[in-house]
Amino acid sequence: MNIEELEKEINYTFKNKEILKTAFTHTSYANEKNVESNEKLEFLGDSILEFISSKYLYLHYKNLHEGEMTKVRATVVCEKSLHKVAKKHNFGEFLLLGKSEIINMGKNRPAILADSVEALIAGMYLDGGLEVAEKFIIENLKDEIEFATKHVGTKDYKTVLQEKLQQEGEVKIEYTIINETGPDHNKSFEAQVAVNNQVLASGKGKSKKEAEMQAAKKALENLK
Repeated sequence: MNIEELEKEINYTFKNKEILKTAFTHTSYANEKNVESNEKLEFLGDSILEFISSKYLYLHYKNLHEGEMTKVRATVVCEKSLHKVAKKHNFGEFLLLGKSEIINMGKNRPAILADSVEALIAGMYLDGGLEVAEKFIIENLKDEIEFATKHVGTKDYKTVLQEKLQQEGEVKIEYTIINETGPDHNKSFEAQVAVNNQVLASGKGKSKKEAEMQAAKKALENLK
């Protein structure tokens, strides 16, 4: 792991290099080497990310009401957005992974990469304070926030799917959570959507709602 190269990538020099190293230590590596993983940092980073994005929305988007700000935040603080940030900064090249994850190309897995962003945010907060973490968050997510605020009024995938399926009359639409993985503070969910007991598609997300939304999105794609 090239610490200097990583610090250059994130535009911040850590006083405590061990915090930075821990932020990129996956559980598979931690278990092999008997060191601390980045799971606790992820937990803290997620809370910081929600707070900073909420603060940014409150200060910069006076036209949005509470419900709209909640929707924008949920759109931005998700695996998809954080995966983009990780890819932008080549975080996969700095991850410390166990043998099993190396074999399974863990450095390219969206969930692992997204988690590393949350862990890094917590690490920056612990090492340099809230302003340091806030600078990184806003620099990397302000475009995503801007895009989300412009589309906050559009219908979500579940609503669009429901309207499309009910054009010919009433149908029974059911969403079911079929799988849960990960520790309690960092779960991933898989949902499937069925119409009149016929499964249309499945989707994954960091929350049950996000998983259902992804299932609806895929169902719409399959119906085209």
